[in-house]
Amino acid sequence: MNYKSLKVWELADKFAFEVYSITRLFPKHEIFGITSQLRRAALSVPLNIVEGYSRKGDRELARFVNIAIGSLAEAEYLIDFSLRLGYIKNSDFKELEFLKNELSKRLWSFYKRVKEAGWLDG
Repeated sequence: MNYKSLKVWELADKFAFEVYSITRLFPKHEIFGITSQLRRAALSVPLNIVEGYSRKGDRELARFVNIAIGSLAEAEYLIDFSLRLGYIKNSDFKELEFLKNELSKRLWSFYKRVKEAGWLDG
């Protein structure tokens, strides 16, 4: 089994991909500002799942999933901020919001399973 078999990683990957796709339409003057920050936050979610999983220990996996949860919260704020700036269309916002909510639920559930059940070590 590898990280690609994790449903939470699949959803995180989809979220990051959608963020990258949508931010291509952001103003060029934001390339080193909000565009870059939002992309890094979104990409950090699946990357931290991958890194934590590769460590092969529950404690490390839980730590990296916790970081992924924080990165998702950062992305959530930046998406909301981008909407207020008029950089994101309402339809794109709704799609990202739906993905973010599903991903948040899955991340928290996965985090709890890893912390409580000795997911990798057990």
